[in-house]
Amino acid sequence: MTTLGEALVKYLEAYGIDTVFGIPGVHTVEMYRGLATSTIRHVTPRHEQGAGFMADGYYRATGRIAAAFVITGPGVTNILTPMAQAYADSIPMLVVSSVNRTQNLGMGGDLHEIRNQGLIAAQAAAFSHTITHPDQLPEVLARAWAVFDGARPRPVHIEVPLDLFSVESELKEPWSGRVQLERPEASASMVQRSAEILSRATRPIILAGGGAVGSKSIPALARALDAPVVMTTNGRGTLPAGDPLAVPASPSLEAIRDGIDETDCILALGTEFGRTDYDMYDRAPFRPKGTLIRVDIEATQVIGNRGQELTLVSDVEAAAKGLLAAGAKAGSLAQPGADYAERLRTAALEEVGAKYRTITGFVETVRDTLPDAPIVCDSTQAAYAGNLFYAAPAPRRWFNASTGYGALGYGLPAAVGAARGLAAPVVCICGDGGLQFSLAELGCAIEEDLPVILLVWNNQGYGEIKDYMISRQISPVGVDLHTPDFVGLGRAYGCEAQALERLEDLPDLLRAAAQRKGPTLIEIDERIVLGPAGPGASRTP
Repeated sequence: MTTLGEALVKYLEAYGIDTVFGIPGVHTVEMYRGLATSTIRHVTPRHEQGAGFMADGYYRATGRIAAAFVITGPGVTNILTPMAQAYADSIPMLVVSSVNRTQNLGMGGDLHEIRNQGLIAAQAAAFSHTITHPDQLPEVLARAWAVFDGARPRPVHIEVPLDLFSVESELKEPWSGRVQLERPEASASMVQRSAEILSRATRPIILAGGGAVGSKSIPALARALDAPVVMTTNGRGTLPAGDPLAVPASPSLEAIRDGIDETDCILALGTEFGRTDYDMYDRAPFRPKGTLIRVDIEATQVIGNRGQELTLVSDVEAAAKGLLAAGAKAGSLAQPGADYAERLRTAALEEVGAKYRTITGFVETVRDTLPDAPIVCDSTQAAYAGNLFYAAPAPRRWFNASTGYGALGYGLPAAVGAARGLAAPVVCICGDGGLQFSLAELGCAIEEDLPVILLVWNNQGYGEIKDYMISRQISPVGVDLHTPDFVGLGRAYGCEAQALERLEDLPDLLRAAAQRKGPTLIEIDERIVLGPAGPGASRTP
């Protein structure tokens, strides 16, 4: 006999899931009955919030989906924050939870009970579904993968009542593999019209958001149009560091916004025009003046009030390939694209200021020392500086939670998920304040022998918030924290740990850490970086 819990595991195997992040509980043990004999690796975080962030980091680093198993009630509310972060940044994950027995739902007084658990989860998911009969499971999973494969990717939540886990369930072969879906593509006529408009432009520019990640045709399209590519935080690496057309700077910077306003044609690829990318300083709303051609996989995004000339509901890669095939190319340009991009980079780097230029130099040192390692950040000064200006060497090499939902505690568990997915070194930069949200996940990295290189940016508190308070003439309250001995804590967990003595020692420490099997913690007093200018502090990508 195959129970519903065992069938769930077999279906996940069939869909290519190789990792589940979860904390077993009495409400979920039946989901674990088939795990030991499956090909799926179970990773145990120290908190359900960690499970969600691990699934998030796993996908961002690899492009593959992971699942999370959580218990009824507190497990769901704990993972809700990572789900909301993933929802805001269009990151898919499958969250499977238990829920109280069918006959007890809504009756009160049960263990872990919360009123309408699925309704709460649905606020941060593409959909939430309560299984009421074993036969529903394969179809609901197929619906989940329809979202992952054919729509804007976002979390999906499925909850299973306790009394159904042990019910005999027949495996249904027609649903045991992924339904092959094609992502939306704009019509040939719309693509042709867009190509003609772009070819008439005298100063075209491309805006690349998170939806552009993974597109292999954008570099060729940028060269054909001789157009600079401005990359949002989640779009970094679409054009790599050093590409003459790359503008790895936030479009919230006035220099970039002014540069965009000079254009007569804007091609926006997979970007929501969200405030944390385009309006983070609460200045005048972002309203580009040039002709706007917008490409997005979701129709409700492309109808936003941005004055676009054409809207293409399409997968970004399909649109980019289509534009190239339609003959989109540079016409009579007012300025070579490389010169235009260089001017934007120079102005943006000047605008971010000396402090952030120095911090960006620090991040560049990490990048240049370990160019193949993704850099995952928490909401810390390194993330803020890099989000404003940092050139990633490739897609999926720079990400953090400082956009969208903006959750603290993201960095370390997301890096654990990324390292699990890549089986390769991952650098994590966390502030001392944010790290204390999820420090316990260092135990998970130790347990899994994951090569996470944790750089603890220590300023004895919430430094960025303190600076903001002072800038607003507010006396700092609640931002100066007791700082533990991070090196001692790292060693107590069993990992290599030390404090950085000199900035010039960082590359050697990073290279040594990348050779170790398990995690390494390096504590960095921010004064070592922000005192004398560090290596690379004055460089531009």
